[in-house]
Amino acid sequence: MNKFYGTGVAIVTPFQADGRIDYPALGKLIDYLIDGGVNYIVSLGTTGESATLSHEERKQVWAFTANAVDGRAGLVAGIGGNNTAEVAEQFKHFNIKGYDAILSASPHYNKPTQEGIYQHYKVLSESAPLPIILYNVPSRTGSNISADTIVRLARDFKNIIGIKEAGGNFDQINQIMRDKPESFLVISGDDPITLPMMALGAVGLISVTGNALPRQTSEMVQHCLAGDFKAAQKNHSRLIDFTRLMFVEGSPAGVKTALKHLGICDDTVRLPLVQVSLETAAKILRETRSFA
Repeated sequence: MNKFYGTGVAIVTPFQADGRIDYPALGKLIDYLIDGGVNYIVSLGTTGESATLSHEERKQVWAFTANAVDGRAGLVAGIGGNNTAEVAEQFKHFNIKGYDAILSASPHYNKPTQEGIYQHYKVLSESAPLPIILYNVPSRTGSNISADTIVRLARDFKNIIGIKEAGGNFDQINQIMRDKPESFLVISGDDPITLPMMALGAVGLISVTGNALPRQTSEMVQHCLAGDFKAAQKNHSRLIDFTRLMFVEGSPAGVKTALKHLGICDDTVRLPLVQVSLETAAKILRETRSFA
């Protein structure tokens, strides 16, 4: 699973002003990320606004993305939900051509127990046509996958190969690192804490910020992988203000604003998301220009 060492980017879905998917811009963004040195792309994660795409739109985006990447980088599909049977059915009908793994967030809103989360992923493991990367993001799902449950899943199901960990709880991260099988991958799911997570043994990052700054993000991650944390610290510090602006009024509105300034795609988002305020947009513009 060396494809998932390094920098992954949870890619945005560009929209035209009228809300339709902008496929030329999506192709331009994919080329920009690969040229910027990212190791793999995550299609239709949360950053891709998957919740507001129809079933047919998701199929079209996945197919377009696989064709555009064309083997030049690793490729992961985001497929999750809070109806286990429905997610398993999506797994069964997913066209795996060009894809290397599935990223699946824990169920949102339902607030299942740890046993419920375990049984959810057990069903998905039995249905999965590709390796699964767990996704723990309590700030969005309303529940945490505990360290014990993560380690249990890692030990019980060989096709559950890693976790995108975005809980921000270093006590939990410490326990996962200590108790997980050696081959199980821990990936940072939160840009600002990637450096300390990699110091503990995480193998990389699935980034939001990397949509706009792929080269700078990739450089930091590569320094960490090489054990040169002094060099990584310089990249990390340089990215702090930019990264904070990406989330101050929600994601992906912030990073789409930066991408608009870079000439990659428009900043349109689908409701209930809205574009950032003029004040925040001006700050993002200034910070983006500082990397030119």
